[in-house]
Amino acid sequence: MARKYFGTDGIRGRTNEAPMTPEIAMRVGQAAGAHFVRGEHRHRVVIGKDTRLSGYMMESALVAGFTSVGMDVTLVGPMPTPAVALLTRSMRADLGVMISASHNAFADNGIKLFGPDGYKLSDRDEEAIEALIEAEPQLAASAAIGRARRVEDARGRYIHAAKSSFPEALSLDGLRIVVDCANGAAYQVAPAALWELGAEVIALGVAPDGININAKCGSTDPAALIAKVIETRADIGIALDGDADRLIVVDDRGNVVDGDQLMALIGASWARKGLLRGGGVVATVMSNLGLERYLGGHGLSLHRTAVGDRHVLEAMRAQGFNVGGEQSGHIILTDHATTGDGLVAALQVLAELVESGRPASELLRQFEPLPQLLKNVRFKGGAPLEQDAVKRAIADAEARLNGTGRLVIRKSGTEPLIRVMAEGEDETLVEAVVDSICEAVKAAL
Repeated sequence: MARKYFGTDGIRGRTNEAPMTPEIAMRVGQAAGAHFVRGEHRHRVVIGKDTRLSGYMMESALVAGFTSVGMDVTLVGPMPTPAVALLTRSMRADLGVMISASHNAFADNGIKLFGPDGYKLSDRDEEAIEALIEAEPQLAASAAIGRARRVEDARGRYIHAAKSSFPEALSLDGLRIVVDCANGAAYQVAPAALWELGAEVIALGVAPDGININAKCGSTDPAALIAKVIETRADIGIALDGDADRLIVVDDRGNVVDGDQLMALIGASWARKGLLRGGGVVATVMSNLGLERYLGGHGLSLHRTAVGDRHVLEAMRAQGFNVGGEQSGHIILTDHATTGDGLVAALQVLAELVESGRPASELLRQFEPLPQLLKNVRFKGGAPLEQDAVKRAIADAEARLNGTGRLVIRKSGTEPLIRVMAEGEDETLVEAVVDSICEAVKAAL
């Protein structure tokens, strides 16, 4: 069914414009609360947020919604998305909520929902909540209105859980690590966890002011991290995004290492240690063909899904994989987390770095990627991919590739963008076909 509110990763939009208004947030709280109030026990929801200015407003609106239908609220403040998923499960809450627009700029915000098992909600649950948003809320009796309280030790709980994913026999003693927290949700927990494991930590993006989240920092803009790694002669750089479910690494020479290389490293290492399940790795259609060839050379498979960490996780759970993710840096390790966790993934990479004794620039280049190019075309409405001229441009591009590469064209699920990606052996041809499709989309608009 067509959805009015939920996209590929919860509800997201520009703040104070539908659907990201306090009025709708309150209705989401009422609808989600009503859907998860089951049985006679006191029901509880855990709410976390990143550091955007609008987080206070959206948090208050959600609290009003949940408490009005009789659900108690536990507030944990600025925390990574994976921390909210973890705390939802460990606190035995009925529901978890993360207020964040992930890697988007501060003007956007979003609402992500987790079930009592710490996993993102199913399509069925989201559809049921959508229907309730449009319905008249069933408000609780005066004596049954929910209560709200803040938990002060939430950061410590998450730091302990993240550190527990790091091999007990190892430490980060002697490593100089630059960590860029994107002025986002991990600005306190990530540097603390690395320091407690023994690293010399140089922290960037740890001074959030409500509007600087993801601004010229973090996993989507690693320029400052690259410069600091080179300046300080660090062993490695780690970049998280605004809600810390995404990881990009910079090696000791300032080279950016994407999610494909990290999945190759972790997947092959876990296979050697007998820890890998499913016989391979799950990734999306955007992952480089070089990753697929690398895994095949190690007797492992690459199972591809539609774009979105949610699709990756669904395939992992259905088919028994424990390593998966996206080229953009969402790395899901289900032995340790129920969603992408940038800090936990970083700790697995750091464990490999310590065990190998090799510099990051040698360790992290697991395979030579094929030339790949991704360009975005912004649009305001309509269905440009349905235009005949665009379809002809796509068909022509596929004919020019002639089986020597891949083409992926899709509408973004989180932003008003058409994403055009091609990869193949011939870099010049890859660039030409991407440009031709982008021009056709622009003309159609």
